[in-house]
Amino acid sequence: MIILATILSGLSLLMSLLSLIHLRALLGWIVLFPKLTAGALSPVWAIMGLVGALLGWVYEAYWAVPMGILGSGVMIWYVWRCTRDHQGFEDAFGADWQDQITPIQARHMLKRRWSIYLRMKASPEPIWERDVPFWKIPGKDQQLLCDLWRPGDGHVSGLAFVYCHGGAWAIGDKDILTRPFFHHLVSQGHTVMDVAYRLCPEVDIYGMVGDSKRAVAWMKANADRYGVNPEKIVLGGASAGGHLAQLAGYTPEHPELTPEDLKSADLSVCGVISYYGPTDLVTFYQYMKFKRTVDGPPVHIGLDSTPSKRDLGRDPLFFLLGGWPREVPDMYKLASPITHVHPGCPPTLLIQGNHDVVCSMDATRALYAKLVEVDVPAINVVFPSTAHGFDAALPQINPAAQSALYDVDRFLALMVNKN
Repeated sequence: MIILATILSGLSLLMSLLSLIHLRALLGWIVLFPKLTAGALSPVWAIMGLVGALLGWVYEAYWAVPMGILGSGVMIWYVWRCTRDHQGFEDAFGADWQDQITPIQARHMLKRRWSIYLRMKASPEPIWERDVPFWKIPGKDQQLLCDLWRPGDGHVSGLAFVYCHGGAWAIGDKDILTRPFFHHLVSQGHTVMDVAYRLCPEVDIYGMVGDSKRAVAWMKANADRYGVNPEKIVLGGASAGGHLAQLAGYTPEHPELTPEDLKSADLSVCGVISYYGPTDLVTFYQYMKFKRTVDGPPVHIGLDSTPSKRDLGRDPLFFLLGGWPREVPDMYKLASPITHVHPGCPPTLLIQGNHDVVCSMDATRALYAKLVEVDVPAINVVFPSTAHGFDAALPQINPAAQSALYDVDRFLALMVNKN
């Protein structure tokens, strides 16, 4: 029992200390997954610390007592900080914002910011249509695909959530660690469109934001088929997908960022949700401390270019934008959502952890401040001691992931009722 007490208290203390550490650059990446585990399983580490301390007291392993109490206390403090209420909705939508959500909507939303174990299944089972084509690439035998999630009982809210996955603009695909999230949204009557957009080096920023807008256009064109109100489409995503959601949502009519085939289409959305998406690509470049691996003048990366996977993973911005900030400053400005903030931007929900090793919190705060400055309803939710990608780590128990979902529930409900 002495060994068990030491192990339990030691693990609790170790994970609690890991949750407090904020590292940048290489070391931050090395500890990213352990840090995600520390936050996601914080309730488990808290219980382990208490058990270890108790066993240490009973079996006279007295060194285990302070270790367990400290580890448990830090983790309880983490859970409390992640799940306490904030004033974001009141500031964005007014003091009566809760009255704008109907009792029927509220019935299917999370009742509290965190439960020890959250069952994230829709009842009845949703209709899941896989590999639905939403655009055929001209001149190629290739289609862009999406997955569609719909309520199985036919009771729809009228809102569609178009989602863009993360992956540094170079990797990833639809249906990666999002099923619990989509199950939960479908239980509220929402329709979810999980988009597989093209990646670097096949396309650059023009192609990616164009694909995101094509998804919006397709959903609007097929709105009647799925019981969706074409005026109730929310665009969202995580990481690189959050960046694309912001950029496409803020520029429905931008001449450079709208493909020719969509110039006459209505690409407006009623809301944007970004999980830790970059907002200013110059700041993103500086924050990530990329190393220059390609010498010479800026180049256009297209179908004829075959960079190595190592270079692509290390320097996605070079391939996304065709060069470095000092070489193509206008591209970095064009591709930054903060550049395109204007009074007509859709309401925005920004979600991020303050220990994000990928995206700068200062840049997210700057976007939020600029949205508020032009009277766009915006909410900036910041989770303490929380890392990039936190929402995908064990959301059934993860306090930060559940608290973020609590906010998403209410934001989407407000978008349903938005005039």
